Amino acid sequence: GTVKLSSLPRFPLLSNLIHYLGLSHHLLVLNFIIDSLGKKSAWSSAQVKVTDTDFDGVEVRVFEGSPKPEEPLKRSVLYIHGGGWALASAKTKNYDELCTTLAEELNAVIVSIEYRLVPKVYFPEQIHDVVRATKYFLQPEVLHKYSVDPGRIGISGDSAGGNLAAALSQQLNQDTNLKNKVKVQALIYPVLQALDFNTPSYQQNANTPILPRYVMVKYWVDYFKGNYDFVQEMIVNNHTSLDVEEAAALRAHLNWTSLLPASIKKNYKPVVQTTGNARIIQKIPQLLDVRSAPLIADQEVLRGLPKTYILTCEHDVVRDDGIMYAKRLEKAGVEVTLDHFESCFHGCVIFASWPTYFSVGIQTQNSYIKWLNQNL
Repeated sequence: GTVKLSSLPRFPLLSNLIHYLGLSHHLLVLNFIIDSLGKKSAWSSAQVKVTDTDFDGVEVRVFEGSPKPEEPLKRSVLYIHGGGWALASAKTKNYDELCTTLAEELNAVIVSIEYRLVPKVYFPEQIHDVVRATKYFLQPEVLHKYSVDPGRIGISGDSAGGNLAAALSQQLNQDTNLKNKVKVQALIYPVLQALDFNTPSYQQNANTPILPRYVMVKYWVDYFKGNYDFVQEMIVNNHTSLDVEEAAALRAHLNWTSLLPASIKKNYKPVVQTTGNARIIQKIPQLLDVRSAPLIADQEVLRGLPKTYILTCEHDVVRDDGIMYAKRLEKAGVEVTLDHFESCFHGCVIFASWPTYFSVGIQTQNSYIKWLNQNL
């Protein structure tokens, strides 16, 4: 059944209240709440062996599913957790359980990457971590150690982890030295751009619980170690106004009036400021970096990307990031499955286990695993 949005956990609202009262930084509060849902130690079962180790200095949690009798080599997924580049962990209960389920149902090896978080490190360190861990894993001797089939490796992630997964795929695709190419990428409600905070989904879901627009903009600013003074201006797109020359060339890559179907555009109007604040991009040039915003990549970069799955949710500010990326990948000749859920909200895939058991969590998780099973 569907879930009333009013019944969802209102973590950001609580953390912002605490922040405004001056009790703590909102990211620290959110991480405390997420940790209170529980971190799990590496616990193995008869079906899945779980170990904590490190790949070239990057911590990872590895989930080894049982091999199929007829297939000595296993499939593998490199998983990157969400949390606004600042929250959660491979060890968070919900992510640990998701990766255990993937390992069990796909008879696969799942590598969940414990990249470093804001405020310990900032962009692009998170990307460096996931690239380093991935390249280490793709070495023939490491794949051999884990009995992984080099032709059946996928990259996946949710939310900010979907952002890192998309950036990782683009980097690997352009790396001519890489012998083993990735077979698929599966992006769950990925965050893909910070140029337009007034896409129809940002307008429609500006005040939706879990991820209201101002919280998403703050995550971006935090990722770049920027200044909160810019948040209100960024919400109205003053950072990419027509007088900001650096943004002009990139606008076509996320022109939602042409990239989105009419059913999504509805009656929303683009928010394009004639004059804005050029200082924002000067102070935070990372906003226009393709490694932070995979949606703005050139067509040549998108060509040759692996077969792609993108899951989007109706009640989610970043819904249109995913839909536009699917459209651009399709135009570049990439095989894409866009899996859109009308009754879902941001974060629903990890709400598939107690204490946040939602039927939409089960539904989206099953759909995602089914696609991986058929395509990896």
